[in-house]
Amino acid sequence: RGLGAMGGPGPLARTIRAKLEAALQPTHLQVLDDSWRHGGPPGGRETHFTVVVVSERFGGLPPLQRHSLIHAALGAELAGPLHALSIVARTPQQWESDPHVPPRPPCLGGSKQERRKG
Repeated sequence: RGLGAMGGPGPLARTIRAKLEAALQPTHLQVLDDSWRHGGPPGGRETHFTVVVVSERFGGLPPLQRHSLIHAALGAELAGPLHALSIVARTPQQWESDPHVPPRPPCLGGSKQERRKG
């Protein structure tokens, strides 16, 4: 899942990968298209992603600053087609000691429809 029509990553996934590689020189990078898990329109893709970024640039930085570096690299995408981004940001030492990616968050359906109480 998460592959474009030709079986490879879609254009937004390729852009995310290129921008994160340029900005953070990661030693490990995964760009996972989670759009299919979020009930988008049939054939719709590339709105929800998880990125796993392992970079020396994260050394000494708290999680919020690591996420800020990723958000800065993807500013145009976050302002446009990218609806949701889940981030795992670790140093190479952290990744070596625990290469586990936490489960991706479930879809809560907030953007699908407005829920009414009654």
